[in-house]
Amino acid sequence: MPQLTGRTTPNTDFEVSSLDAGYKATNKKHPLIYNLRFLYAGLPFGILLVKSEVISWFRIQEMFRLQSFHMYGVIGSAVVTGIISVWLIKRFNIKTINGEAITIPSKNFNKGQVYGGLLFGFGWALTGACPGPIFAQIGTGALVMVVALTSAIAGT
Repeated sequence: MPQLTGRTTPNTDFEVSSLDAGYKATNKKHPLIYNLRFLYAGLPFGILLVKSEVISWFRIQEMFRLQSFHMYGVIGSAVVTGIISVWLIKRFNIKTINGEAITIPSKNFNKGQVYGGLLFGFGWALTGACPGPIFAQIGTGALVMVVALTSAIAGT
């Protein structure tokens, strides 16, 4: 397995690397039109976030105040969908679009995950934004979220 980060011990928590022994990192430049696929995927996703109101600061505050089930229902259905998807991938040995096997490595518990989760939750509660929907919030005209985005980038 190649060393992508120069560390002597692999970080299996957040590092993604190829299992192919012949893997080589490339700096291949793609034409601008190549990246339109991200626009085609991101635009409907952003519309879905706006229409389902999961980017609403008010909905997020309701969730953290335990006043509404809306956000818990959305998050819970996403977790159930993820569980079913992983089960299907493992059960039917589903491969990537390029025909590569999908492997899901086991993860070791680390107390830093608890601290990181608490920090993430506090930031989410205070700003009313998490990293994915923050772009949709900015796109809807909530330009104050640029401050939250800048802070999230500085925090990482």
